[in-house]
Amino acid sequence: MSLPTYPQYKKAGLPWLSEVPVGWEVKRAKHVFKIINERSKTGEEEKLTVSSKNGVVPRRGENVTMFMAASYVGHKLCWPGDLVVNSLWAWANGLGFSNHHGLVSTAYSVYRPLPDFAEAAPYLHYLLRSSAFQWELQVGSKGIWTSRLQLTDDTFLRMPILLPPLAEQRQIVAFLDHHTRQINRLVRAKRRLIGLLQEQKQALIHRAVTQGLDAQAPMKASGVAWLGAVPGHWEVKRLKLVLQNIVQQTTQKQEGDTYIALENIESWSGRLTFAEEETPFESQVKRFACGDVLFGKLRPYLAKVVLAEYNGVCVGELLVLRVVPNAALLPAFVALKLRSKPMIDLINSSTFGAKMPRADWEFIGNIAFSFPPLEEQHAIVAHIESETRLLDATISRAQREVELLQEYRTRLVADVVTGRADVRRVVVPVGVAAEEAEGLDEAEEAEVTELAADAD
Repeated sequence: MSLPTYPQYKKAGLPWLSEVPVGWEVKRAKHVFKIINERSKTGEEEKLTVSSKNGVVPRRGENVTMFMAASYVGHKLCWPGDLVVNSLWAWANGLGFSNHHGLVSTAYSVYRPLPDFAEAAPYLHYLLRSSAFQWELQVGSKGIWTSRLQLTDDTFLRMPILLPPLAEQRQIVAFLDHHTRQINRLVRAKRRLIGLLQEQKQALIHRAVTQGLDAQAPMKASGVAWLGAVPGHWEVKRLKLVLQNIVQQTTQKQEGDTYIALENIESWSGRLTFAEEETPFESQVKRFACGDVLFGKLRPYLAKVVLAEYNGVCVGELLVLRVVPNAALLPAFVALKLRSKPMIDLINSSTFGAKMPRADWEFIGNIAFSFPPLEEQHAIVAHIESETRLLDATISRAQREVELLQEYRTRLVADVVTGRADVRRVVVPVGVAAEEAEGLDEAEEAEVTELAADAD
């Protein structure tokens, strides 16, 4: 979409914005907002939290309610139209205008637009959550640790706020509501496609690693309820009899070591998204060797499982699993089977810890593991690689399209709310009802859980 610029600009004098359209104002936040510090007397109001993706949302998910305090008496209150800021996560976009009346953490800040700016909330929601305004939030949040950077009331109230004329604010909001809704619809469609393709891939992998490639092969009872019948010539052993859990730790980096963290492993795919060889580390890490299988025991439902193709070191939240000598087991087959959905679901059912659920080797090591002779394992791995190549390419292409759509949405919002693009004369369809809010996906639920627990 090609949008015109404004005919005239004036100096803004901001580090992140050199100029604004003539007719726009730049005011300090203290001239736009007032602090709200009203407290709950009963603690019975609806509990709210702040998601960096969705703004202010109700804390209704089961994952979040685990962190409920014994009493919410004395917690802060907010009303529709109030700006709620998670002061510890403002740098990560943890803020938004509320559509709800309810209570929030005492670690949050609540601000209400002054009467002259009461109608500006929809525009300010876009502005304050835009990538352009992130400079202010990140520079204004102070602290030693990233997870404890805090934005104080005084700092926020000194921040500059861009204010177009009210009629222009309404047009900006109408334009962005319409176009972000269209982009979001496309993103959801792409994600549904990715989900279907991943399900297809998982079904193919599961069938191959549990039943083999010969559909006519005689079957036998495994003796394990969840595993069911397996091909008659396959073995069934506890994982701890064929895999060794390597716990060797080090603080010394050797030449050629690659450091792998959980975020370097792509969920479900078995691929490394990046691996920075020069990443420094100070605490103890585990050493792994080429051919080891790395299994993410933190939030195992994310299926972060990868076959190591080189020597290196990794974070302690990864199990380093090595095939024991003479086990006649192919590491690539192990990685595929550990990453299959039934196996992930089983391991995830054993987790402990509320905020950061973890699996442990004691449970995983006792899982019954079925496998064919080595030659057949090679054939299964080759079959899966061949049959999933096109699926992987299609998934990667769809994921890249999602990234491009999200980047475009981010840039569009930033350009419009800062006046780099003029939408005053753009015709916005009327009568288009906003789509109903959809439930949070797994990643968003995890984010809400983390932010809520962090603030309690």
